[in-house]
Amino acid sequence: MSFGASLLSPSFKPLCHRIRASASDVPDFLSPDWLESRRKRPSGPRLSFSAEEAVRYQLDALMFNDQPRPDYGIEVMYRFAGFDPFERSTYFGPFFDLGQFERFRRIFHHSSYRVLLGHRERKILSSLLVKENSYKQRVWIRGARPEEEEIFQFTMVQVKYFQTLQFPVSVS
Repeated sequence: MSFGASLLSPSFKPLCHRIRASASDVPDFLSPDWLESRRKRPSGPRLSFSAEEAVRYQLDALMFNDQPRPDYGIEVMYRFAGFDPFERSTYFGPFFDLGQFERFRRIFHHSSYRVLLGHRERKILSSLLVKENSYKQRVWIRGARPEEEEIFQFTMVQVKYFQTLQFPVSVS
């Protein structure tokens, strides 16, 4: 199931019930690698994810951060973040302006969060369903560099936006 919900009214009826197309039917204004680039877009929250699956999905993306392209795992985290890009955020603890992806990315590369990038091992230390829509999980991470380890707490909050649900995460 894909994440997102249609804002169309239930009375909306499509004009065409089936559309069949081949690669030769791609309009001229799209580049030849358009379809492949769409497949490489980072995934984000999905209605089908439980809170545990959402944490695991993000950690897997960070473990293989540079696959299929550099900082793909950080892009996945950015999609899960769920903060307002026009306001300072406490996503990483202190107030930061994280509106642009580059600022978000820099925090991962130049702080204690760097251990998450390409980590070698992880272990769930504890999990707690705080409320019906709030979940916390503590995870021990062994980094790719010698003697690099850290404990992170993921706080997942289920939020309803325009008939869609997502699990933003707060890492502290």
